[in-house]
Amino acid sequence: MRKPYSTDLTDDQWHIIQPLIPAAKPGGHPRTVDMREVMNTLFYQNRTGCQWDRLPHDLLPKSTVYDYFSQWRDDGTWQQMLDTLREAVRQQAGRHPAPSAGSIDSQTVKGTEVGGERGYDGNKKVNGRKRHIIVDTLGLLLAVLVTAAAADDGTAAPQVLAKLDAHTHPRLELLWADHKYDNRTLDRWLAEQKVGYRIEVVERPVGAQGFGLLHRRWVVERTLAWLGRYRRNSKDYERLTASSEATVKVSMIHLMLRRLRPDKAKPTPAFTYRRTPRKAA
Repeated sequence: MRKPYSTDLTDDQWHIIQPLIPAAKPGGHPRTVDMREVMNTLFYQNRTGCQWDRLPHDLLPKSTVYDYFSQWRDDGTWQQMLDTLREAVRQQAGRHPAPSAGSIDSQTVKGTEVGGERGYDGNKKVNGRKRHIIVDTLGLLLAVLVTAAAADDGTAAPQVLAKLDAHTHPRLELLWADHKYDNRTLDRWLAEQKVGYRIEVVERPVGAQGFGLLHRRWVVERTLAWLGRYRRNSKDYERLTASSEATVKVSMIHLMLRRLRPDKAKPTPAFTYRRTPRKAA
């Protein structure tokens, strides 16, 4: 029995996610690896940001856990976990399982020497990649797309919007965004696809300077801050953009498990979703 890490699943959290783990494929050798330790190792690596081949010796090796990470990336398991847990968190917060509104935004992060698709964001003066995310009104992840940092937000928006499954989000009607999404390419795509929801641009107040919380838009910015607590997201360390997207999903999955079943051994106040009334202009 090893000493537990702070990222380890509690019994309650394990009971939630265990049914979402794919069963072993029929035929061949029976599965012998401890799947709870697989999840613990993946969450440790995601939270601490350590390299795959620098995992602690008392956790599972890269040769075991990376196979599951990449397999679940390719077969949609991470997305299925994300959707199932998000519905549970929304219900626990007294909301409908399927959101009717959300927010869209992007974040540019530095790349590393591993290679893969890269670009230069002239506005942020950053060479790396850009994460485009869509969240609901609670800040829970709906979709993520990773591109080169040079990609324009409005031009890349149709690609991330295309990841929204109509069966999973049948009630979605409205997405709030900033001025970068006031884009003809995006408007044309929305008209052609007849997606059933619209983009509403939330502008900064006239004359505003410096940082300030903007109505509705602050929710997605808060989610980016949540993801930033997971050090694997501090830069883009992955060669494949699909792996970068999976890394973001793993962070949100771990976060939502802690929302659903906080660790009783850590006496921290339960997270609550508060609605802040909009101030008059």
